[in-house]
Amino acid sequence: MDIVIRPATTGEHAELGEITAQAYLGDGLLDFGESDAYLGELRDVAKRAAAAEVLVAVEHGTLLGGVTFVPGPGPMADIAGPGEAEIRMLAVARAGRGRGAGEALVRACVDRARGIEGCGRIVLSTQRTMHSAHRIYERLGFTRTPDRDWNPLPELDDIMLLTYELTL
Repeated sequence: MDIVIRPATTGEHAELGEITAQAYLGDGLLDFGESDAYLGELRDVAKRAAAAEVLVAVEHGTLLGGVTFVPGPGPMADIAGPGEAEIRMLAVARAGRGRGAGEALVRACVDRARGIEGCGRIVLSTQRTMHSAHRIYERLGFTRTPDRDWNPLPELDDIMLLTYELTL
């Protein structure tokens, strides 16, 4: 496999932001399309990189995708508590799918979490329709944690994020 996982450079922020936004838009994961407020968050890689670690998957100089690794509770954490790291905003460009980039990014996050003293698990939230991502998580040993499922937009009853965890 020629896919390299490494920290994102400042010069890659705009491209990764667009890959992330297009992955969510293309998969129908944003309720309001281009007007969805979360789209701005997906595109703002610089903001994520200032508060967490943004990793990219690169193959022969081509950016395939990225992920935000959150080493514990803080401004970028959605559900991580003490002793937990979190995976956020995993996205792979359509052209890079099916080649192992998503799995390599998740494995890199797991490896980073294992290197944090006192970190006992890694957690994440995912949408119900992200079936390819669910398969990656389950293949790597993550298990569903329905008791932690949550709604990021309480005013909309039908948006529930599923949660997974991996005990390290």
